[in-house]
Amino acid sequence: MSDIDSLERQILDAIDNAADEAALETVRVSALGKKGSISELLKSLGAMSPEERREKGPLFNGVRDRVAAAIAERKTVLARLKLDARLAFERIDVTLPPRPELRGTIHPVSQVQDEITAIFADLGFAVAEGPDVEFDEYNFTKLNIPPDHPARQMHDTFYVSRQTDGARHVLRTHTSPVQARVMLSQKPPIRVIVPGRTYRRDSDATHTPMFHQVEALVIDEETHLGHLRWVVEEFCSAFFEVERIELRARPSYFPFTEPSVEWDMRCDRSGGQIKFGTGNDWLELGGSGMVHPRVLEMCGIDPSRYQGFACGFGIDRMAMLKYGAPDLRPFFESDLRWLRHFGFAALDLPTLDGGLSR
Repeated sequence: MSDIDSLERQILDAIDNAADEAALETVRVSALGKKGSISELLKSLGAMSPEERREKGPLFNGVRDRVAAAIAERKTVLARLKLDARLAFERIDVTLPPRPELRGTIHPVSQVQDEITAIFADLGFAVAEGPDVEFDEYNFTKLNIPPDHPARQMHDTFYVSRQTDGARHVLRTHTSPVQARVMLSQKPPIRVIVPGRTYRRDSDATHTPMFHQVEALVIDEETHLGHLRWVVEEFCSAFFEVERIELRARPSYFPFTEPSVEWDMRCDRSGGQIKFGTGNDWLELGGSGMVHPRVLEMCGIDPSRYQGFACGFGIDRMAMLKYGAPDLRPFFESDLRWLRHFGFAALDLPTLDGGLSR
């Protein structure tokens, strides 16, 4: 066996015998580090004749590559063994019966968010997420919200201290900046929903400083208000679990859509409860519209080729409407009595075939 083969065998044996990542790193440095044994071999190529380099070069490089591959493989094995050991140490026997007074329930907001996700997944929508602390650029500018718009003022928006580079951050006032992020990172066709927390300076029975929204975004070569209406109808019918839905469209204004539409749903408020799909009353649902061409352009999408629509709903208000909660504020007060009354069983997962709320 040549000296090169012997060196390779020694290094491979040391790699196999490395008990942890620290020991493996020691082997790597001794072999492939700046002054490692294999690195020294590669350095010696410079002093060789062209004929020797042609002979020894592939040999030395082959040893280096095989050693590097063995180190990477062993590192993966050690990481897996470390994780297995940690999981075994931190294991909790979830089959043990819980103490009755500590039995948890699913929060109505979480339940409704799961219901909404199940409905839109059935319609072919993916879920997109983004940060709660957002750049001013994504939260306002790329959504065609001008510098003097009231939403940018301190009395409406929570601003974070300026960064060292002068960048301005906010607690996102809506989930729409995620739409901008999606359009900047994906090519059409796009079909996503964006559920998540949002923040505004507002607090009363129907407003909270932190609340939850969900928005749907579709970008394609052929979209129109008819598609938008159909999506809203299908969503409302499935969410409120009624077959017949009647919607009323009202013109509105949002900087990021043109035209903009707000939707109302026919309902009956008589008898101390709300019935959907019948009666002479109307219930406001949320805003929507065709994505403004300037928004498409600022997000790198050609508005002469693509169109899109977006619609949004307040998850907390949808939970109030569906499950009869009269006030938003208890949703965030962590009162166990309220949670036991309005909460859902942990295994009561919403499905379209099994029934959303059951």
